[in-house]
Amino acid sequence: MNDIKLALLGSEGAGKSAVLVRFLTRRFIGEYASNTNSLYHKRLSIDGRQLNLEVFDPCSEQSSEARCILEEPVDWADGFVVVYNISDRSSFIHAKNILLQIREARMDNCKGDVEVPVCLVGNKQDLCHIRQVCEDEGRCLAQENHCNFQEVSAAESYQDIANLFTQLIRQVMEHLKYRADRRRYSGSKSMAKLINNVFGKRRKSV
Repeated sequence: MNDIKLALLGSEGAGKSAVLVRFLTRRFIGEYASNTNSLYHKRLSIDGRQLNLEVFDPCSEQSSEARCILEEPVDWADGFVVVYNISDRSSFIHAKNILLQIREARMDNCKGDVEVPVCLVGNKQDLCHIRQVCEDEGRCLAQENHCNFQEVSAAESYQDIANLFTQLIRQVMEHLKYRADRRRYSGSKSMAKLINNVFGKRRKSV
């Protein structure tokens, strides 16, 4: 059974926890606030494969998202969901900063593996009549950061949220397989070099 670890990030009021609970339970929670970090667990099956999913949902109070992400080891997560509120431009700016921090932190901590599956999510699509961030802005930001993009409404649609998580998890599984294959290839090259050195020296000494 494969283990998949995701981190859910976004500013206070973006509705990131509502998005997550909608995915995990199919229920919508209208008001949710927490001053603690939470770790959720769920077993699920995707494409016939049994998975253990862990989702880290850090606190987002006191405008501390930057502190939360930097305090936690970024290399823990196999993928990220970054959420903003389409009716709050400041949350979009915050999401942009989070995407930058993810990349910078992985450059420092995960040499050679900077790219990681990320989905940028514009939440509260049901408030499109008072939107402050147009859909094209979100899509352009996602393209700049080489990540997926989707607008959703945690209040109105379970299926859209389930689809984005499923797509991200598939990408994570492919990414993990690529990393494992690369490690095996690197290991086999090292072993071949070692064997060649050992037997090469023996042939010379005979």
